Amino acid sequence: MDERVAVIGAGPGGLVSARWLLSQGFDVTIFESGPTLGGQWAGRSGTSGVWPAMHTNTSRILTSFSDLDHESDVVFPSNRDVLAYLHRYAKAFDLTDRIRLHTRIDLVDREDGAWRVEHSGGVEMFDRVVIATGRFRAPVIPPVPGLASFTGDGGASSTFEYRGAGEYTGKRVLVAGCAVSALEIAAELAHTGASRVVLTQRRQRYVLPKFAAGVPSDHRIFTRFGALANAVLPPAEIDRQLREIVVEAGGSPEQYGAPAADPSLFRAGVTLNQTYLPLVAEGRIAVRPWMRSVTGDEVTFDDGSREQVDAILFGTGFEVSLPCLSDEVRAVLDIDAAHIDADRHTFHPDLPGLALVGMWDQSGGYFVPLELQARWVAYAWGGTIPMPADTELRESVTAYRSRRGQSQKTRMNLAAVTFARAAGVEPDVEDWPELRRALLFGPLAPSCFRLDGPDALPDAAARFARDAAAFGAVADPDLTPREQEYWSMVQAAQDPVAAGG
Repeated sequence: MDERVAVIGAGPGGLVSARWLLSQGFDVTIFESGPTLGGQWAGRSGTSGVWPAMHTNTSRILTSFSDLDHESDVVFPSNRDVLAYLHRYAKAFDLTDRIRLHTRIDLVDREDGAWRVEHSGGVEMFDRVVIATGRFRAPVIPPVPGLASFTGDGGASSTFEYRGAGEYTGKRVLVAGCAVSALEIAAELAHTGASRVVLTQRRQRYVLPKFAAGVPSDHRIFTRFGALANAVLPPAEIDRQLREIVVEAGGSPEQYGAPAADPSLFRAGVTLNQTYLPLVAEGRIAVRPWMRSVTGDEVTFDDGSREQVDAILFGTGFEVSLPCLSDEVRAVLDIDAAHIDADRHTFHPDLPGLALVGMWDQSGGYFVPLELQARWVAYAWGGTIPMPADTELRESVTAYRSRRGQSQKTRMNLAAVTFARAAGVEPDVEDWPELRRALLFGPLAPSCFRLDGPDALPDAAARFARDAAAFGAVADPDLTPREQEYWSMVQAAQDPVAAGG
């Protein structure tokens, strides 16, 4: 196959897309505006929200692709470890020489059934284009009355610009937000010399420790069972089960002196962080409701309390940013700050030859679903599996549009299983009785998606058994009583007659 594909972005999404497109015989060129591959993991100021001391909040097994393990047994790799991993991945699959560094993409547009890519080095035509520029590159600072007049000498900025605690030594710092970056940075500041750390939030989330009872928490909550249950059980039952797992592992926020979270985990949300709640319990991080106003260096909160602060850091999310797409393409996708119309975040029926990779908002690690999405794109374009029919694409886009206005965040396991099914690589539990518990309640390790379907590997079962048992959580093939209870609920909902219902 001599079709040319432009992959825009040399981060994890771009690299894994290129690897699988090459396996299908496409001629791939990767465009990267920066001086090195890695995307966010390159840690470049202005284009990355990764700071020097940052470690992953997902375990190494779920922060990897199916063809390459990490070299270290460190459970939560540093950002430097992840960048080194991506360099090794690019070398292993002969991607390095296909990357054009220092090449800014100015415009991607349709032309005569192909795709015109205008970049800092000229203009080229491609048969297909993959947009893999990342979902987290345009931080949002919400409006706060008086914020523009803030006089603290540490300034007001996004956590996207944070590059370490050193410049905040001895300062009073207000951190805004309750997602990963806000909690990680608040904890780092409390540990490394800020004189006072206050966290302001619109609502209290549940906080799940990264590691509980010797098991990474992403192995507990991002499971295949969770995705299957989501499809057939009432939302209230899924909510109850997830909350039970989270509170059992990390307790409830009010037990640490933080505000109580909503009884519904779905309404409250959940964030992975190891040390934030213990620091609240020790009085080293204070928690306040959202900001009402800013006057000089004083912040007034919604409960009327006030704090004088030297700096404000906003960890308040990102908006969709795809400036390289033409106005026509943007109009077809109906892009706004939070939405992109596409079938399962990937294809649009009126834009053949265009795929979006990694452009959805998610809780949990991206590496596993990124690879599965990339395989779906490569298999569908390469003819290994059929492209979705036009009617299927349109129905999916219509269904997505009906959910506009609702939360756009999904869970890692839901995205992974969605893409695995689309790519034809979701393993059948009944075909692997010795791995039954691991496939249902173990980690969604990338190795389990090499058991069945295209590119299945003969050693995948052994690798997945190793990955699932790495922390001792699911080494036994038999379900625990609670797991059996949960699984019986799903079976009954799927087939009430067979289940005796």
